[in-house]
Amino acid sequence: MSNELVKYDPELNTIPLRKFSTVEMNLFFSIISRVRDRGDSTIRFYFNDLKELSDYKPTANKRFIDDISNTYKKILSLTFSKISKNGLNREMFVVFTKFNTVGNVDDPYVDLQIYPEALYLFNDLERWVRFALQEFREIKSSYAKTAFRLIKQYRTTGYVYFKQDTFKELMAIPKSYSPSDINKRIIMPIKNEVTPLIKGLSIRKKYGRGRGKPVIGYSFSWKPESNDSDDFSKGLYKDNQAKVDNIKFNSELTNKEKKDAINKIKGNVNINDKKEESSKNINNNNESIMDNPSFKKELNNYFNF
Repeated sequence: MSNELVKYDPELNTIPLRKFSTVEMNLFFSIISRVRDRGDSTIRFYFNDLKELSDYKPTANKRFIDDISNTYKKILSLTFSKISKNGLNREMFVVFTKFNTVGNVDDPYVDLQIYPEALYLFNDLERWVRFALQEFREIKSSYAKTAFRLIKQYRTTGYVYFKQDTFKELMAIPKSYSPSDINKRIIMPIKNEVTPLIKGLSIRKKYGRGRGKPVIGYSFSWKPESNDSDDFSKGLYKDNQAKVDNIKFNSELTNKEKKDAINKIKGNVNINDKKEESSKNINNNNESIMDNPSFKKELNNYFNF
């Protein structure tokens, strides 16, 4: 399921996912990846499918049911609203009206149903946020996951700016966090985890006037994606090669940061993936590329920096 795409209306990005753990975020957006254009019909997720979609590690169903239940409780806290132009008519609603977990059967499952007023978030989309579920799952920090979603909302523009209050709200940053806390616990994880996925990512603070030059906002810039670009995996080796290139050629990272980021990717690369890909490419003499000295050199030098 490496080419699962998450796609939804940008309004979903305006709702902070307060207190969602990374596991719960993975479960939530795995569900979102499968509800698109399904209307208000009941949608069934078998445990094994949802575990695979979300890259869920624990094997015990009891633990999985607990995590699913906790995720739903937090989903219930996400309220959307429709407000009339004069502000006198207001309607508030949640995303799902049905969330039924059945675990005492041979093939356990979860049934869910979208609230009719929330269908526009996932059906007949005229504008959307789109990203690869696999890339989202790979990100460990919940703050970096949120930044990744927000960047993907503006993927073809290459720039977005957030006033500090808006940034804190969208990222669900605790009020007790000082500027140094925000830099250490939010900005640095975003920089470390999102840079491999977003080409040319740069994060800048905007400073205001006055004593101490307070931070008043954050800007994110990157190389804009083309309108016809896709988010499909090109294979593990090529995906990781693109990540390494994004790190190597990012001028915002120090040499130490680049080395640390590349070392994290090294552990995910299996040389057999490259062998498998290369064995499919045969030259005119029916000789495998694996026998090509330049290819062997490429493998040896791939991660050198």
